[in-house]
Amino acid sequence: MSCNYSSSTFRIPHCGSSQCTIAKAYCNSLCASSSPPAFCGTNNTCDLIPLNTFTQTNDAGYVAEDTVAVQSADGHVITDPNFIFSCASKNVLSGLATGTQGIAGLGRNRIALPIQLASAFHLTQKFAVCLPMATTISISESPAGVLLIGDGPYTFLPNVNVSSSLIYTRIMTNPVSTSGTSYKKESSVEYFIPVNAIKINGKDLSFNSSSFSIHKNGSGGVKISTVAPYTTMSRPIYKAFTKAFVKAAEAMNISRVAAVEPFKVCFSTKNVLSTRVGPGVPTVDLVLENENSTGVVDWMIFGANSMVQVKDDVLCLGFMKANSTSTVTTKRKAAIVIGGYQMENNLLEFDLAKSRLGFSSSLLFSQTTCANYNFTTTA
Repeated sequence: MSCNYSSSTFRIPHCGSSQCTIAKAYCNSLCASSSPPAFCGTNNTCDLIPLNTFTQTNDAGYVAEDTVAVQSADGHVITDPNFIFSCASKNVLSGLATGTQGIAGLGRNRIALPIQLASAFHLTQKFAVCLPMATTISISESPAGVLLIGDGPYTFLPNVNVSSSLIYTRIMTNPVSTSGTSYKKESSVEYFIPVNAIKINGKDLSFNSSSFSIHKNGSGGVKISTVAPYTTMSRPIYKAFTKAFVKAAEAMNISRVAAVEPFKVCFSTKNVLSTRVGPGVPTVDLVLENENSTGVVDWMIFGANSMVQVKDDVLCLGFMKANSTSTVTTKRKAAIVIGGYQMENNLLEFDLAKSRLGFSSSLLFSQTTCANYNFTTTA
Protein backbone atom coordinates (compact mmCIF):
# COMPACT_ATOMS: atom_id res chain seq x y z
CA MET A 1 0.00 0.00 0.00
CA SER A 2 0.98 3.66 -0.24
CA CYS A 3 2.46 4.77 3.10
CA ASN A 4 1.94 8.50 2.78
CA TYR A 5 -0.07 8.72 5.98
CA SER A 6 0.52 9.78 9.58
CA SER A 7 0.42 7.14 12.31
CA SER A 8 1.94 7.05 15.77
CA THR A 9 2.13 3.24 15.58
CA PHE A 10 3.79 3.00 12.15
CA ARG A 11 7.13 1.16 12.26
CA ILE A 12 9.79 0.16 9.72
CA PRO A 13 11.49 -3.15 10.62
CA HIS A 14 15.19 -3.28 9.84
CA CYS A 15 17.19 -5.95 8.06
CA GLY A 16 17.52 -9.17 10.01
CA SER A 17 14.28 -8.65 11.93
CA SER A 18 11.67 -11.38 12.34
CA GLN A 19 9.25 -9.27 10.28
CA CYS A 20 11.62 -9.30 7.32
CA THR A 21 12.10 -13.04 7.67
CA ILE A 22 8.34 -13.64 7.72
CA ALA A 23 7.90 -11.43 4.65
CA LYS A 24 10.77 -13.19 2.82
CA ALA A 25 12.14 -9.75 2.04
CA TYR A 26 15.42 -8.95 0.34
CA CYS A 27 18.06 -7.45 2.57
CA ASN A 28 21.33 -5.69 1.85
CA SER A 29 23.87 -7.91 3.62
CA LEU A 30 26.08 -4.97 4.55
CA CYS A 31 23.20 -3.11 6.18
CA ALA A 32 22.19 -6.26 8.04
CA SER A 33 25.65 -6.71 9.59
CA SER A 34 26.45 -5.94 13.23
CA SER A 35 28.45 -2.89 12.08
CA PRO A 36 26.56 -1.44 9.13
CA PRO A 37 28.38 1.21 7.06
CA ALA A 38 27.32 4.84 7.30
CA PHE A 39 25.48 4.85 3.96
CA CYS A 40 22.80 2.54 5.41
CA GLY A 41 21.64 5.31 7.76
CA THR A 42 17.89 5.10 8.34
CA ASN A 43 17.48 3.17 5.10
CA ASN A 44 18.42 -0.12 6.74
CA THR A 45 15.15 -1.59 5.51
CA CYS A 46 14.28 -4.92 3.96
CA ASP A 47 12.89 -4.70 0.46
CA LEU A 48 9.98 -6.25 -1.37
CA ILE A 49 8.67 -5.79 -4.89
CA PRO A 50 4.91 -5.09 -4.53
CA LEU A 51 2.90 -6.17 -7.55
CA ASN A 52 -0.36 -4.68 -8.79
CA THR A 53 -1.96 -7.92 -9.95
CA PHE A 54 -4.66 -6.07 -11.91
CA THR A 55 -2.25 -4.14 -14.14
CA GLN A 56 0.80 -6.42 -13.69
CA THR A 57 2.98 -3.44 -12.72
CA ASN A 58 5.43 -3.40 -9.82
CA ASP A 59 7.78 -1.05 -8.04
CA ALA A 60 10.35 -1.05 -5.27
CA GLY A 61 8.89 -1.27 -1.78
CA TYR A 62 9.86 -2.04 1.80
CA VAL A 63 8.45 -3.93 4.77
CA ALA A 64 6.44 -1.92 7.30
CA GLU A 65 4.35 -2.65 10.37
CA ASP A 66 1.37 -0.90 11.95
CA THR A 67 -1.84 -1.46 13.90
CA VAL A 68 -4.82 -2.60 11.84
CA ALA A 69 -8.46 -2.52 12.98
CA VAL A 70 -11.01 -5.02 11.68
CA GLN A 71 -14.64 -5.81 12.39
CA SER A 72 -15.42 -9.11 14.09
CA ALA A 73 -18.33 -11.30 13.03
CA ASP A 74 -20.45 -10.06 15.95
CA GLY A 75 -19.98 -6.44 14.93
CA HIS A 76 -17.19 -5.39 17.33
CA VAL A 77 -13.94 -3.74 16.21
CA ILE A 78 -10.71 -5.51 17.19
CA THR A 79 -7.09 -4.60 16.49
CA ASP A 80 -3.83 -6.32 15.56
CA PRO A 81 -0.90 -4.10 16.67
CA ASN A 82 1.70 -6.02 14.64
CA PHE A 83 0.34 -6.18 11.12
CA ILE A 84 3.05 -6.55 8.48
CA PHE A 85 2.61 -5.09 5.00
CA SER A 86 4.59 -3.61 2.14
CA CYS A 87 4.94 0.10 1.41
CA ALA A 88 5.28 1.27 -2.17
CA SER A 89 4.84 4.39 -4.26
CA LYS A 90 1.41 5.40 -5.50
CA ASN A 91 2.55 4.33 -8.99
CA VAL A 92 1.75 0.73 -8.06
CA LEU A 93 -1.90 1.71 -7.47
CA SER A 94 -2.38 3.23 -10.93
CA GLY A 95 -5.29 1.70 -12.80
CA LEU A 96 -7.24 0.93 -9.63
CA ALA A 97 -10.42 2.60 -8.42
CA THR A 98 -10.15 6.20 -7.20
CA GLY A 99 -9.37 6.33 -3.49
CA THR A 100 -7.71 2.91 -3.34
CA GLN A 101 -4.91 2.92 -0.77
CA GLY A 102 -3.62 -0.63 -1.21
CA ILE A 103 -4.24 -4.20 -2.29
CA ALA A 104 -5.09 -6.95 0.20
CA GLY A 105 -3.17 -10.15 -0.44
CA LEU A 106 -5.15 -13.38 0.05
CA GLY A 107 -2.55 -15.85 -1.20
CA ARG A 108 -0.85 -18.65 0.71
CA ASN A 109 2.02 -16.77 2.31
CA ARG A 110 2.69 -15.67 5.87
CA ILE A 111 1.96 -11.96 5.36
CA ALA A 112 -1.36 -12.49 3.56
CA LEU A 113 -4.18 -10.62 5.31
CA PRO A 114 -6.24 -13.67 6.43
CA ILE A 115 -3.19 -15.66 7.54
CA GLN A 116 -1.79 -12.83 9.66
CA LEU A 117 -5.13 -12.08 11.31
CA ALA A 118 -5.86 -15.76 11.96
CA SER A 119 -2.49 -16.04 13.69
CA ALA A 120 -2.94 -12.80 15.67
CA PHE A 121 -6.33 -13.82 17.04
CA HIS A 122 -5.57 -17.57 17.39
CA LEU A 123 -8.13 -18.58 14.78
CA THR A 124 -8.22 -21.59 12.46
CA GLN A 125 -6.19 -21.01 9.29
CA LYS A 126 -9.32 -20.51 7.25
CA PHE A 127 -11.10 -17.67 5.48
CA ALA A 128 -14.23 -17.25 3.39
CA VAL A 129 -14.94 -14.83 0.55
CA CYS A 130 -18.39 -13.80 -0.65
CA LEU A 131 -18.39 -11.31 -3.54
CA PRO A 132 -21.49 -9.17 -4.13
CA MET A 133 -23.09 -8.68 -7.51
CA ALA A 134 -21.21 -5.97 -9.41
CA THR A 135 -23.15 -2.87 -10.37
CA THR A 136 -22.58 0.15 -12.57
CA ILE A 137 -23.04 2.61 -9.70
CA SER A 138 -20.13 4.09 -7.76
CA ILE A 139 -18.03 1.91 -5.48
CA SER A 140 -19.23 3.82 -2.42
CA GLU A 141 -22.83 2.91 -3.28
CA SER A 142 -22.21 -0.68 -4.39
CA PRO A 143 -23.43 -3.54 -2.16
CA ALA A 144 -20.68 -4.84 0.11
CA GLY A 145 -19.55 -8.44 0.13
CA VAL A 146 -17.71 -10.02 3.02
CA LEU A 147 -14.32 -11.54 3.90
CA LEU A 148 -14.54 -13.78 6.97
CA ILE A 149 -11.47 -15.09 8.79
CA GLY A 150 -11.54 -18.16 11.02
CA ASP A 151 -14.37 -20.64 11.56
CA GLY A 152 -18.02 -19.88 10.78
CA PRO A 153 -20.89 -20.00 11.10
CA TYR A 154 -21.62 -18.16 7.84
CA THR A 155 -25.08 -16.77 8.50
CA PHE A 156 -26.89 -14.53 6.04
CA LEU A 157 -30.21 -12.75 6.33
CA PRO A 158 -32.89 -14.00 6.61
CA ASN A 159 -31.40 -16.67 8.92
CA VAL A 160 -29.61 -18.67 6.22
CA ASN A 161 -26.67 -20.72 7.55
CA VAL A 162 -24.47 -21.55 4.56
CA SER A 163 -21.89 -23.47 6.64
CA SER A 164 -23.88 -26.71 6.69
CA SER A 165 -24.39 -26.84 2.92
CA LEU A 166 -20.83 -26.28 1.67
CA ILE A 167 -19.40 -28.79 -0.79
CA TYR A 168 -15.66 -29.50 -0.59
CA THR A 169 -12.86 -30.13 -3.05
CA ARG A 170 -9.14 -30.15 -2.31
CA ILE A 171 -6.77 -27.24 -2.82
CA MET A 172 -3.74 -28.09 -4.97
CA THR A 173 -0.27 -26.56 -4.97
CA ASN A 174 1.38 -25.49 -8.19
CA PRO A 175 5.11 -26.21 -7.60
CA VAL A 176 6.07 -23.25 -9.82
CA SER A 177 5.19 -19.67 -8.93
CA THR A 178 2.68 -18.04 -11.27
CA SER A 179 3.42 -14.54 -9.95
CA GLY A 180 5.13 -11.81 -11.93
CA THR A 181 7.50 -11.27 -8.97
CA SER A 182 8.81 -14.40 -7.26
CA TYR A 183 11.92 -16.19 -6.07
CA LYS A 184 13.51 -18.93 -8.14
CA LYS A 185 12.04 -22.36 -7.32
CA GLU A 186 9.24 -20.75 -5.26
CA SER A 187 5.88 -22.53 -5.41
CA SER A 188 2.73 -20.63 -6.29
CA VAL A 189 0.73 -18.95 -3.51
CA GLU A 190 -2.42 -19.03 -5.65
CA TYR A 191 -5.28 -21.48 -5.24
CA PHE A 192 -5.61 -24.35 -7.73
CA ILE A 193 -8.41 -26.92 -7.70
CA PRO A 194 -8.69 -30.36 -9.38
CA VAL A 195 -11.17 -30.14 -12.26
CA ASN A 196 -11.88 -33.47 -13.96
CA ALA A 197 -14.47 -32.36 -16.51
CA ILE A 198 -16.93 -29.67 -17.58
CA LYS A 199 -20.59 -30.35 -18.24
CA ILE A 200 -23.13 -28.21 -20.07
CA ASN A 201 -26.74 -29.14 -19.36
CA GLY A 202 -25.43 -32.38 -17.91
CA LYS A 203 -23.37 -33.40 -20.95
CA ASP A 204 -19.59 -33.80 -20.71
CA LEU A 205 -17.35 -31.79 -22.98
CA SER A 206 -14.85 -33.96 -24.81
CA PHE A 207 -11.33 -33.26 -23.50
CA ASN A 208 -8.09 -35.11 -23.00
CA SER A 209 -7.76 -35.92 -19.27
CA SER A 210 -4.53 -33.87 -19.14
CA SER A 211 -6.28 -30.66 -20.26
CA PHE A 212 -6.73 -29.49 -16.68
CA SER A 213 -3.46 -30.81 -15.24
CA ILE A 214 -0.65 -28.69 -13.80
CA HIS A 215 2.50 -29.25 -15.86
CA LYS A 216 6.11 -29.35 -14.67
CA ASN A 217 6.79 -25.79 -15.90
CA GLY A 218 3.86 -24.44 -13.84
CA SER A 219 1.46 -24.03 -16.76
CA GLY A 220 -1.99 -25.55 -16.91
CA GLY A 221 -4.30 -26.32 -14.02
CA VAL A 222 -7.41 -24.50 -12.86
CA LYS A 223 -7.02 -21.63 -10.43
CA ILE A 224 -9.34 -19.24 -8.62
CA SER A 225 -8.71 -15.52 -9.00
CA THR A 226 -10.54 -12.47 -7.67
CA VAL A 227 -8.33 -10.43 -10.02
CA ALA A 228 -9.79 -11.78 -13.28
CA PRO A 229 -13.21 -10.16 -13.86
CA TYR A 230 -14.48 -13.16 -15.86
CA THR A 231 -13.40 -16.78 -16.18
CA THR A 232 -10.80 -17.27 -18.88
CA MET A 233 -10.04 -20.50 -20.75
CA SER A 234 -7.21 -21.65 -22.98
CA ARG A 235 -8.01 -21.58 -26.68
CA PRO A 236 -8.94 -25.29 -27.16
CA ILE A 237 -11.05 -25.43 -24.00
CA TYR A 238 -12.83 -22.17 -24.86
CA LYS A 239 -13.58 -23.36 -28.39
CA ALA A 240 -15.14 -26.63 -27.22
CA PHE A 241 -16.94 -24.90 -24.33
CA THR A 242 -18.60 -22.19 -26.43
CA LYS A 243 -19.52 -24.63 -29.20
CA ALA A 244 -21.31 -26.90 -26.72
CA PHE A 245 -23.00 -23.96 -24.95
CA VAL A 246 -24.36 -22.53 -28.22
CA LYS A 247 -25.68 -25.97 -29.20
CA ALA A 248 -27.40 -26.41 -25.82
CA ALA A 249 -28.88 -22.90 -26.04
CA GLU A 250 -30.25 -23.55 -29.52
CA ALA A 251 -31.90 -26.72 -28.20
CA MET A 252 -33.70 -24.43 -25.72
CA ASN A 253 -34.83 -22.17 -28.61
CA ILE A 254 -32.42 -19.40 -27.55
CA SER A 255 -31.06 -17.55 -30.59
CA ARG A 256 -27.49 -16.39 -30.99
CA VAL A 257 -26.92 -12.77 -32.04
CA ALA A 258 -23.93 -10.61 -32.97
CA ALA A 259 -21.10 -10.40 -30.45
CA VAL A 260 -20.80 -7.40 -28.15
CA GLU A 261 -17.19 -6.71 -27.16
CA PRO A 262 -15.41 -7.90 -25.15
CA PHE A 263 -17.73 -10.92 -25.27
CA LYS A 264 -17.73 -13.27 -28.27
CA VAL A 265 -20.89 -15.35 -27.68
CA CYS A 266 -24.17 -13.48 -27.24
CA PHE A 267 -27.88 -14.34 -27.35
CA SER A 268 -31.24 -12.70 -27.73
CA THR A 269 -33.28 -12.50 -24.53
CA LYS A 270 -36.48 -13.24 -26.49
CA ASN A 271 -36.96 -16.85 -25.34
CA VAL A 272 -34.91 -16.68 -22.14
CA LEU A 273 -36.98 -17.25 -19.01
CA SER A 274 -36.23 -15.55 -15.70
CA THR A 275 -35.45 -17.86 -12.77
CA ARG A 276 -34.43 -17.48 -9.14
CA VAL A 277 -30.80 -18.02 -10.17
CA GLY A 278 -30.78 -15.71 -13.17
CA PRO A 279 -31.56 -16.17 -16.87
CA GLY A 280 -32.82 -19.65 -17.79
CA VAL A 281 -29.87 -20.76 -19.94
CA PRO A 282 -27.82 -23.97 -20.09
CA THR A 283 -26.18 -24.80 -16.77
CA VAL A 284 -22.41 -25.19 -16.49
CA ASP A 285 -20.97 -27.77 -14.08
CA LEU A 286 -17.33 -27.89 -13.06
CA VAL A 287 -16.74 -31.52 -12.08
CA LEU A 288 -14.19 -31.54 -9.26
CA GLU A 289 -12.47 -34.19 -7.20
CA ASN A 290 -13.88 -34.23 -3.68
CA GLU A 291 -11.64 -33.30 -0.77
CA ASN A 292 -10.41 -36.90 -0.31
CA SER A 293 -9.97 -37.61 -4.04
CA THR A 294 -12.37 -40.57 -3.65
CA GLY A 295 -15.17 -39.20 -5.80
CA VAL A 296 -16.42 -36.10 -7.58
CA VAL A 297 -18.55 -33.05 -6.74
CA ASP A 298 -20.14 -30.45 -9.01
CA TRP A 299 -19.76 -26.68 -8.82
CA MET A 300 -22.96 -25.62 -10.58
CA ILE A 301 -22.95 -22.29 -12.43
CA PHE A 302 -26.34 -20.86 -13.36
CA GLY A 303 -27.44 -17.93 -15.51
CA ALA A 304 -26.76 -15.27 -12.86
CA ASN A 305 -23.07 -16.23 -13.00
CA SER A 306 -22.75 -17.26 -16.64
CA MET A 307 -24.61 -14.52 -18.52
CA VAL A 308 -23.89 -10.78 -18.66
CA GLN A 309 -26.70 -8.36 -19.61
CA VAL A 310 -25.08 -6.01 -22.13
CA LYS A 311 -28.28 -4.60 -23.66
CA ASP A 312 -31.98 -4.74 -22.83
CA ASP A 313 -32.41 -7.55 -25.34
CA VAL A 314 -28.94 -9.13 -25.39
CA LEU A 315 -27.17 -11.49 -22.98
CA CYS A 316 -23.56 -12.54 -23.46
CA LEU A 317 -21.67 -15.55 -22.15
CA GLY A 318 -19.36 -14.28 -19.38
CA PHE A 319 -16.46 -16.59 -20.18
CA MET A 320 -13.43 -15.35 -22.11
CA LYS A 321 -10.67 -16.83 -24.22
CA ALA A 322 -7.31 -16.39 -22.46
CA ASN A 323 -5.26 -13.55 -23.92
CA SER A 324 -2.10 -15.02 -25.41
CA THR A 325 -0.47 -11.56 -25.41
CA SER A 326 -0.92 -11.04 -21.66
CA THR A 327 1.98 -9.50 -19.77
CA VAL A 328 1.96 -12.50 -17.43
CA THR A 329 4.57 -15.06 -18.45
CA THR A 330 2.80 -17.24 -21.03
CA LYS A 331 4.73 -20.34 -19.98
CA ARG A 332 2.89 -20.29 -16.64
CA LYS A 333 -0.65 -19.73 -17.87
CA ALA A 334 -3.42 -21.71 -16.23
CA ALA A 335 -5.76 -23.71 -18.46
CA ILE A 336 -8.72 -22.06 -16.71
CA VAL A 337 -8.86 -19.07 -14.37
CA ILE A 338 -12.16 -18.87 -12.49
CA GLY A 339 -12.91 -15.15 -12.31
CA GLY A 340 -14.88 -12.82 -10.08
CA TYR A 341 -18.14 -12.81 -12.04
CA GLN A 342 -18.53 -16.57 -11.63
CA MET A 343 -17.99 -16.17 -7.86
CA GLU A 344 -20.57 -13.43 -7.28
CA ASN A 345 -23.12 -14.46 -4.65
CA ASN A 346 -21.24 -17.72 -4.09
CA LEU A 347 -19.51 -18.25 -0.75
CA LEU A 348 -16.03 -19.78 -1.03
CA GLU A 349 -14.28 -21.10 2.07
CA PHE A 350 -10.49 -21.50 1.82
CA ASP A 351 -9.63 -23.99 4.55
CA LEU A 352 -5.84 -23.83 4.64
CA ALA A 353 -5.57 -26.07 7.68
CA LYS A 354 -7.16 -28.93 5.74
CA SER A 355 -6.09 -27.85 2.22
CA ARG A 356 -9.64 -27.81 0.95
CA LEU A 357 -12.05 -25.39 -0.72
CA GLY A 358 -15.69 -25.25 0.30
CA PHE A 359 -18.21 -23.71 -2.09
CA SER A 360 -21.91 -23.01 -1.88
CA SER A 361 -22.92 -22.50 -5.51
CA SER A 362 -25.38 -19.62 -5.90
CA LEU A 363 -26.83 -18.16 -2.69
CA LEU A 364 -29.76 -16.98 -4.79
CA PHE A 365 -31.19 -20.50 -4.40
CA SER A 366 -31.51 -19.73 -0.68
CA GLN A 367 -33.04 -16.32 -1.42
CA THR A 368 -30.09 -14.39 -0.06
CA THR A 369 -26.95 -12.69 -1.38
CA CYS A 370 -23.39 -11.93 -0.32
CA ALA A 371 -24.53 -8.42 0.67
CA ASN A 372 -26.78 -9.91 3.38
CA TYR A 373 -24.20 -11.21 5.84
CA ASN A 374 -25.56 -11.05 9.40
CA PHE A 375 -22.94 -9.27 11.53
CA THR A 376 -24.95 -9.80 14.69
CA THR A 377 -24.19 -13.54 14.65
CA THR A 378 -21.86 -14.71 17.41
CA ALA A 379 -18.93 -16.62 15.87
